[in-house]
Amino acid sequence: MKKMLEFIKSVRSEWFKIVWPSRDEVIRATIMILVFSGLATLFLFIVDSALNAVVNWIF
Repeated sequence: MKKMLEFIKSVRSEWFKIVWPSRDEVIRATIMILVFSGLATLFLFIVDSALNAVVNWIF
């Protein structure tokens, strides 16, 4: 029981050390993720289309 109370106290003390991002940081990071996901999707679409064309040309 004593170890469990120590664990809870340590979790509580660590909880107060958390630095949450500001709203602007969250928005900026979300936009970056969406842009890079779109770029990765476009890249993979182009590569897939090119490979599909090559395979269709061979067979």
